[in-house]
Amino acid sequence: MAWFAPKPLLLPDVIALNAEYLNGKPAFVDRDRRVSWREFGAGTSRVANALAAAGLEKGDRVVVLMKNSYAMAEAMFGIIRGGFVAVPLNVAITDAAVAGMIANSAARAVVASDEHVARVEALRPQLRGQLDDRFIAVDADVADWQDYTAFAEAAPTTAPTVDIAPRDECNIIYSSGTTGLPKGIVHDHACRQAWAREMAVALRYHSGARTLCNLGLFSNISWVAMLSTIYAGGTIVIDRKFAAEHCLEHIQRERITHTAMVPLQYQKLVEYEHLGQYDLSSLDAYMCCGSPLAPALKRAIMERLPGQFIELYGLTEGLVTILPPEDMDAGIESVGRPAPGQRLAILGSDDTILEAGEPGEIVGTAPYMMAGYHDNDEANAEATWTHSDGSRWLRTGDIGKLDAQGFLTLVDRKKDMIISGGQNVFPADIEAIMLEHESVSEVAVVGVPHDKWGETPLAVVVAAGDVDPEALTAWTNARTGKQQRINAAVLVSELPRNPNGKVLKRELRKTFADFAMQG
Repeated sequence: MAWFAPKPLLLPDVIALNAEYLNGKPAFVDRDRRVSWREFGAGTSRVANALAAAGLEKGDRVVVLMKNSYAMAEAMFGIIRGGFVAVPLNVAITDAAVAGMIANSAARAVVASDEHVARVEALRPQLRGQLDDRFIAVDADVADWQDYTAFAEAAPTTAPTVDIAPRDECNIIYSSGTTGLPKGIVHDHACRQAWAREMAVALRYHSGARTLCNLGLFSNISWVAMLSTIYAGGTIVIDRKFAAEHCLEHIQRERITHTAMVPLQYQKLVEYEHLGQYDLSSLDAYMCCGSPLAPALKRAIMERLPGQFIELYGLTEGLVTILPPEDMDAGIESVGRPAPGQRLAILGSDDTILEAGEPGEIVGTAPYMMAGYHDNDEANAEATWTHSDGSRWLRTGDIGKLDAQGFLTLVDRKKDMIISGGQNVFPADIEAIMLEHESVSEVAVVGVPHDKWGETPLAVVVAAGDVDPEALTAWTNARTGKQQRINAAVLVSELPRNPNGKVLKRELRKTFADFAMQG
């Protein structure tokens, strides 16, 4: 018999405890505003109580469409503290997508800021019956919208009395939509607590952490950074945008110790001509994820930035591998080993587990797995592989291979794989070769229609200098296998990306679908 059976500690509890015991310590920094843990606790309580007073019930979903700010963080975590479900939306999506996600999530309220208020206002005729006029505006004065500050300040700072269970929904984050229509990824409270606990350890957070968040706060990359910092009792520094100079100034001025950014951001930092003029000595442990990271860029980051560089491969749905500094030499071509508490396997075309070194689809299970895709049984079924022990594992849609030491090497996205003349061609292999060319800054290889081969590889290149496309094509094909040869290289000024820096290959396939590919 257990003498003590404590209630599971969930994210709302951690926020409440930090507010009580860390009280005056900074929880957030947003420009010149510094918010203590006591103030953050009071602010999130007000938001929770205000939403309850507005008629929302436990489990109701609230959409957040806002630019990065302290108010956005307070709103999201206030929603969660009230037992409601936060639904932060990517601000870069179309108005039609906003309406679709609000409808799909069955949201009962919307919190929006600045220019996004006008976007939602234009959609109100479609949303009125669903939202019951619960429209809350931040930094905008619009008729029939409640002012966020007045809305929250009218509510008490007493802790919400709602009883939140581990398997209650915490948030819904919509997928980036890089391979199709976005899906609502549901994280319950047990899942989010596991994210906070496991990632805080794996990414080396501590109570002295000062974490820079300059990606959209709607992104799960930012959530990993925020949850880890909240769990450790550190300080979150919010930035509104990214530019190399601006980021370096922020690190120097705020003595940043941790951050989570995507490869393109790190590339801009290490290539910045005045990098050496900044005091970056505060950097402790900083993570990169979101898209594949070339070994050459990993080496450049470690050479030019102080502190501990950590690569993370992961999905918002809940699988993570970690490549820490001590494994960089042995595993630099990989994305590391499975994070603690996680199991990974590689499946063949017949869904059986492959031996070490053989490429196939990456599947796995972990304590921080999503509860599922919201209202999408078909997507849940497609994403599920059942282990021989009866447990459900997540299909990633990524192709990779595990070696005997447990290092995972990414081969490519399953949906990005090109089938040319009946042969499987992985774009990442060709991209790695082309990045060795001194005049290639960025490259994305996609499959385009071909009369003879069905599909053939096309290289879309951002040049770092003068380069002749035909000469680059010849140079590349001299270094690839016969089935990997590109049909052509085309030059563009930039590659289409989502806000997390991931290249939108579906956009490239659409753009170049009619590219002349005969013979």
